[in-house]
Amino acid sequence: MTKPTEGRLVWNHSTHISGLIPILERLIKQNGIQTVTPGVLGRVKGHCPHLQLRVSVPIRGGFKVIARHGKTVQEVFILTNLDKEQLEETISVAMRK
Repeated sequence: MTKPTEGRLVWNHSTHISGLIPILERLIKQNGIQTVTPGVLGRVKGHCPHLQLRVSVPIRGGFKVIARHGKTVQEVFILTNLDKEQLEETISVAMRK
């Protein structure tokens, strides 16, 4: 029986939402996650007091996830073979630890 391989976290931006990287580092250790790529940062009008990750839309090979904290939003692209419900559960496990 082979050990599942760990996913990969891509670093192509120098800035990220506060507290996001530790969650993504735990997420890549979960089964079924191949690559996690944080994307562009943006500002929104609404205020989100706690860090939230919400699965947004499917992309080729995975899903786009929206991370929000305060008035900042960041796209995160996750390549995975999990379906939306399984990915949501995997994200909630990574956020609890």
